[in-house]
Amino acid sequence: MTEPSAASPEPARAQPPPGPRHSAGGASELAHLGHGHGHGVAYALIAVFLAALAFGGWGLWRVLSPLPGDTRALRQAQQERIAALEQRVATLARSDQISREANRDLQGTLAERDEEIAGLRSDVAFYARFVGSTAQRRGLNVHQLHLARQGGQAWHFTATLTQNLNRGAVNRGGLTLSLEGSRDGRLQKLDWARLRQQPQPAPLAYSFKYFQQVEGDILLPAGLQPVRLVVRLQPEGGAAVEQSFTWAEATARPGEANGAAE
Repeated sequence: MTEPSAASPEPARAQPPPGPRHSAGGASELAHLGHGHGHGVAYALIAVFLAALAFGGWGLWRVLSPLPGDTRALRQAQQERIAALEQRVATLARSDQISREANRDLQGTLAERDEEIAGLRSDVAFYARFVGSTAQRRGLNVHQLHLARQGGQAWHFTATLTQNLNRGAVNRGGLTLSLEGSRDGRLQKLDWARLRQQPQPAPLAYSFKYFQQVEGDILLPAGLQPVRLVVRLQPEGGAAVEQSFTWAEATARPGEANGAAE
């Protein structure tokens, strides 16, 4: 019996071709790599979005915010507009002042015209009464006495003398004034010399057929309160005529007080 020969080696098994390794460890690595790649893309997108947002904000700021040069131009334009407005305000203020002054002058002119009209109406009424068919025949008469202040204690007076009794006859003579008033509670009477501030002043001459205005100036002492004026007419070759007027009548505006208090 023969001894078995040494066992021959078993034939080698065919090995599968190398391929991808699908071990558990390999699958975990792949999953880890895929997860990391997804986070990177997200971060990149967020970074891009933030960059775009920042760039857009910067662009908007550049559009809405003026540049340093624009700020200077804007300030200069504002200053020019302010200067123009100030000039306009000054012009309007000057125009308003001129208008007010013109209106004040116009009011003064109208007041003067009203006074002149009142005087003319008074003259018309006087002439109507004096030369009308129903006019009362009167001899030498002081129709009106008017005084106007000249400054301080100086006064200018105008006496209107009339006569229509002797038509065609000439009346000649002289006019003087005297004044009654009070000072320090005492009655005082100032004659023609005191009123004229002259030692022996001559009467104011008159000469007329129908009427005439005689004018002159008098000076009142300080502190005197005038009450009444007396006009004295001394005709040539005739008796003197005296007529009195209250101070209020004599100083009223023309047309406000007519006639004398005989």
